[in-house]
Parts: sequence; structure tokens; C-alpha cells
Amino acid sequence: MLIGLCGGICAGKNSVADYLVDNHDFSRLHLSQEVSPLGNPYMNELNGVAAFRERSFSNVDALLEFVTKHWKQRWITTDIWNEQVLESLLRRPSFILVSVDAPVSLRWQRFPGTRYNQIPPNLEEFVLRSDDHLYHQQKGLACLIDCAEVRLINQTSSLSTLHSALAQLNLANEERLRPNWDQYFMQLASLAAQRSNCMKRRVGCVLVREKRVVSTGYNGTPRNLRNCNEGGCPRCNAGQKTGVGLSTCLCIHAEENALLEAGRERIREGSILYCDTFPCLTCSVKITQVGISEVVYSQGYSIDQAAADVFEEGGVKLRQFSPPRKGLVHLAGK
Repeated sequence: MLIGLCGGICAGKNSVADYLVDNHDFSRLHLSQEVSPLGNPYMNELNGVAAFRERSFSNVDALLEFVTKHWKQRWITTDIWNEQVLESLLRRPSFILVSVDAPVSLRWQRFPGTRYNQIPPNLEEFVLRSDDHLYHQQKGLACLIDCAEVRLINQTSSLSTLHSALAQLNLANEERLRPNWDQYFMQLASLAAQRSNCMKRRVGCVLVREKRVVSTGYNGTPRNLRNCNEGGCPRCNAGQKTGVGLSTCLCIHAEENALLEAGRERIREGSILYCDTFPCLTCSVKITQVGISEVVYSQGYSIDQAAADVFEEGGVKLRQFSPPRKGLVHLAGK
């Protein structure tokens, strides 16, 4: 596993790296800021893997060659200098990019206590330097932050608070690199939902048996009827509240579409239904009837309990999907 850290000046990249080195058996990798295809790829040659905690490379290809040969170990680098370096790193399945940022006023306050051997700038000078670091037309690193899978907002006031927040986040979770089956099928359900044009809610569903997709579905009006977003369903277009006027709704739910697509003969014992929204009561009855063994859902719904009771009595296992956190994550504050 190779974690790359990027972010603003004094955002806390090195503090996060130090935590992973000290607590999760990561080792640092350094990359020369002048990327050159020539010369010795290993800038400090050491014998044996266990003998070092840090290592430096003259170019990103050499770094990747080294990490590939030692893929079972944990590595971390804060030296992602430009988009070209990042593009090379992103090609590897063992790499994940994490950004670290903080309010500019807080980053300025941290500057005197950093490892930089410089006279602390005043706030105006620091803001100009920070803007240049992030938004310079040729060398600005804001584009890197945009690509991060996990984006940390580090407003912590102490290292112990930061470490506690990072422990809960568990950046070293290997499932961040390659989705497990739950993540894989739930992502397919979310992708299916993007096809929905229902004016009320987008919902996607995937029906799986023996880790193979049997069918997919998303909510919308029946075949040959006008799409919901074109006025095909008066109830949805009228903006009715949840649970109101359901008998007049013309939209078929994602679960129903997946079941219709599969047909009863393709749904056997052991089939699992993945849905990004908890099935409604009507769908739960149909899911139970066709013999689905398990339902995995992501988001809750207003009538969870009634549907959950149907699943329990019908012998359908119910489980909520809980992936590793990604996207924007606010670490604990003061």
C-alpha cells in the first residue's frame, strides 16, 4: 500500500505521515523535486528492506518500481510535486491519494512551530505564499487536491486529538485500494441509479447470485410511457410528500425493475439484493415473495421498520452497507 499526501502549506501532511509511520508500520519514501529520467534511480542505496524507514528516489518511475517489488509493505510519501507525478502513481492499484487542508489562518499560526528553517511571515505574506503554492498556473497543487479520494480538513489543536481522529478514520484500511464485494455491487447500484429520471428520488438496485450480477434496475415510469421528468408521473411531478398518494404513482421502483428483469426462475436461494436506498414496504413484500436471501442497503428510508418487520418474518437477512469513509472528512476540532 502506498499513500500519497498532498495539501496546503502547514496543513498537517507531515503530522499525518508521522502518525502512520509510528502507529501503522508505514515507511517514508521521498521523491526528488527535479524529476529526471537519468542517473541512479535510488538516491540512497541501502541493503535489505527491513534496514530502513526512509528512502529517496530521483524519479517517480524508480519509486514505483521499488514499491511494486515491495508491495506487501506500507509506504507513504508527501512528495507529489505535479500532475505528471500523480498520473504515474494513480496507475498503480496499491496507491491512494489523501489531501490535508486547514483554514489559512490556522495554517499561518502553525508556521512558527513547523520544521521549516525560515523567519515566520506575517499573515499577508503567508496568504500570498499559500495562494502561489496552490493556484500558480504552472506549479499550483490545487489540481492534486481535487483528485484525492479522502480529503481531510485538519482543524485539530493537538497531536493527540489528531491521532485519535486518524485512528477512527483508519486510512490504512486495505479496502480503500480494492472494493470488497459489498462495495463493488453497491457502486453498481449507485451507477444504475444515475439512469433514473424520477422527479422524487434516484434509486438503483443490483440483484446478485454467487457473486455474479443477475439483473439491475432503477426507478422510473414503465416502458412506452413518458419519462417521469417529462411529466409521465403526475404524482412525482406534483411534489407529493413521502408516503402521500403512493397509489397514484406510475413509477416502478428500482427493486421491482430488477426483479422483473431477473424473472422468478433466475432468483434462487442465496440471491442478494443490493439497493442504495432501503426498500419500501411494497418492495419488501415482493422481495420476500421471490425468495431473496439477503438485502443490503446504503441509505435509510422513512418506513424502515415496517419493511424490516416483513424481512424478519419472511427470513430475509437485512444488512446496512458501511464502507470506509472517503470524500471530505472533518477531523476533530478544538
